[in-house]
Amino acid sequence: MLAGVSFVVFKFLLLPIRVTGISMAPTYRDGGVIFVNRRAYFHAPPQRSDVVAISIDGRNELLLKRIVGLPGERFSIDAGIVKINGQPLAEPYTRINRTWDLDEILLGADDYWVMGDNRSMDQKSHTMQPIKLRDVIGKVVF
Repeated sequence: MLAGVSFVVFKFLLLPIRVTGISMAPTYRDGGVIFVNRRAYFHAPPQRSDVVAISIDGRNELLLKRIVGLPGERFSIDAGIVKINGQPLAEPYTRINRTWDLDEILLGADDYWVMGDNRSMDQKSHTMQPIKLRDVIGKVVF
């Protein structure tokens, strides 16, 4: 019975993931294990500041990122400060690198902007483009 329940939970609901890398530091540490709720967005869309697991371009690896920009918003980065519709976004969970800049873009109807919490790394080492809802595997629950 327990094996059957565990199979269902881990196959269809919760996905365990080992954190690799420092892009989500200090929120999640390299080597830690987290769980992703695969069904979190079946009935409601992702919200700003949700931490999500994403798969980009069908790759087998999953990335952990925080949602900072929502569909239809104007998104930019000015001296490391994320701006939504021209207003600074409060992000107490980040390590900010004041050298990051990105001209304003308008997010499409199915576009989300995701970023890691650790922005002390070089901006050039990051893919700076919106993702689609279909790229979101689920929401990190713990």
